[in-house]
Amino acid sequence: MTVFQRRESEVQSYARAFPVVFDQADGARLTDRDGRSYLDFLAGAGTLNYGHNHPKLRDALVDYIQSGGITHGLDMHTEAKEKFLETFEEVILAPREMDHVVQFTGPTGANAVEAAMKLARQVKGRNNIIAFTNGFHGVTLGALAATGNQHHRGAAGVALTGVDRMPFDGYMGDGYDTTDYLDQVLSDASSGVERPAAVIVECVQGEGGLKAADFGWLRHLEAVCRKHDILLIVDDIQAGCGRTGTFFSFEPAGIKPDIITLSKSLSGFGLPFAVTLIRKDLDAWVPGAHNGTFRGNNHAFVTAATALDLFWRDGKFAESVREKGDYLTNRFRRIAERFPELGLKLRGRGLMQGLVYPDGDLTGAICKECFKNGLIIETSGPNDEVIKCLCPLIIDEADLAKGLDILEEATATVLARQASQAAAAE
Repeated sequence: MTVFQRRESEVQSYARAFPVVFDQADGARLTDRDGRSYLDFLAGAGTLNYGHNHPKLRDALVDYIQSGGITHGLDMHTEAKEKFLETFEEVILAPREMDHVVQFTGPTGANAVEAAMKLARQVKGRNNIIAFTNGFHGVTLGALAATGNQHHRGAAGVALTGVDRMPFDGYMGDGYDTTDYLDQVLSDASSGVERPAAVIVECVQGEGGLKAADFGWLRHLEAVCRKHDILLIVDDIQAGCGRTGTFFSFEPAGIKPDIITLSKSLSGFGLPFAVTLIRKDLDAWVPGAHNGTFRGNNHAFVTAATALDLFWRDGKFAESVREKGDYLTNRFRRIAERFPELGLKLRGRGLMQGLVYPDGDLTGAICKECFKNGLIIETSGPNDEVIKCLCPLIIDEADLAKGLDILEEATATVLARQASQAAAAE
């Protein structure tokens, strides 16, 4: 029996899908302690957009540590925080004409969501929040109330209140704009839905199955929020930091969220780091009203500022992500065409795309086969029916192609195995 079996809680999940001990990582690859290399199409569930151990980020961090720089600073001013804020302002906020202040929350995405919802309620003096079907916003109680997945909601142990659910784009089928329904509900004093403080939305639903909202739907959602004096919160924790081909996932829609949550790849190096971006006139916090012991992770400030400098000073990196996203789309279409009996559908944007399979049993078998052949890839969706690609954004085309080759052949292998088993059973 290993120490993991003896001492680690049964709550572990990814370790069950990938049951080896990893000890090295570089770029788009992980290596286990037996020396076997795996292409990583999970990338820390979107936390490693710039890959594992990027040398320039690593060197910046090592230099900072060796210089005796501050490690933990609560919310005190430090040179590392100053550098991050100056770089974020110069590289991200100013070019986009965004007058948002930065709240350093606890270091998880869920904490950033908790802060966003608390502040919206405080500013508007209302309790209710509108979230969407299949949305995922975290598993702490406030964020969990906005999360749709019953597997996670069922673990709460208490009633989850203060959130009403509305249908996401496409939930009611083609040709039905669900923001019209939201507008009607909010316009009807007898709808039974209290006017909310805010609406929280993912432009691309990461855990909910990679459903990407139409840009027109997002624009109308913003208009409904303005009409009813509701704040618009965009949860960009998984889809942000370049994952969809722009730094923020909402940029192509042209909308201007009031509050934005960021985490995952914000540090650029896999270090815990989360922020809530708040339109300056909405910054109604009093000192210490929302805090956290680890909201001052200076090591993350160092790598985050370095990543912004390295990747976001111009549009070249974003363009490369969009080009790889186009390649991914074309390859997914070819896989769908090869297996017409599965009726595979494409979802997502940029390097946040997936294939919708008939059921979770099939996707589970395919992901297991992929792992046997050196590819780490996972599922999402309410029934684990979507195989999703979250490879590092820095992946080269050869490794991207190789990973997709493994996925395609794993699909063929599993289908052939199932056909053989069915024939043997007759």
